[in-house]
Amino acid sequence: MMHDALVKDKQRFFAELASEAQVCVLCENLRQRTAVLSELNGNLNSQILFVAEAPGRQGGDRTRVPLVGDASGANFKKFINSIGLEREDVFVTNSVLCNPRKESGANRKPTRLESHNCSAFLRRQLEVLEPKIIVTLGSVALEALKTIEYHELNLKNNAGTILEWNNRLLVPLYHPSPQVLASHRRMQEQLEDYKSVAIALQKTNEQQF
Repeated sequence: MMHDALVKDKQRFFAELASEAQVCVLCENLRQRTAVLSELNGNLNSQILFVAEAPGRQGGDRTRVPLVGDASGANFKKFINSIGLEREDVFVTNSVLCNPRKESGANRKPTRLESHNCSAFLRRQLEVLEPKIIVTLGSVALEALKTIEYHELNLKNNAGTILEWNNRLLVPLYHPSPQVLASHRRMQEQLEDYKSVAIALQKTNEQQF
């Protein structure tokens, strides 16, 4: 009975948080966009929380599910499948919950101000969902964690390593976008990186952390 009550509390708190995100208008250039945060993001009880950059125009902004519907999403599915995980096993969010676009309509990186404005939603997701493992996807997501607890980590030195951060395990990874795969971290390298996520999950299941 106690477990059922805790699950219901988590669902209620998350629903309240998601509702707040839907009406947020802090970012001037994102006010026409809608935050991608709902139970469609994944398993609320997952031990792993993936934090990406921002919803893609053809991905999360269109499908309402982060990393689903575009090439980055297809790569992400391939990567988690390689370590025995399905999309419904994990929860995926973004450091910025709305899709930032250039005037041309193409995706752009979130600004520092946009990341700062959205940091409270990221912090509260951690508080509500209580994941044991955080996996950041890309430098923007890794940088966003600094607003919650400061770190000096970077992808060049720390990608694919298992670290301790904010009383959790943290695995920084590169973003699964085709551009990153082509110029920064090849497919085989990223597949190797994801093995660290599997090891972190094993450690958590064995209660070594």
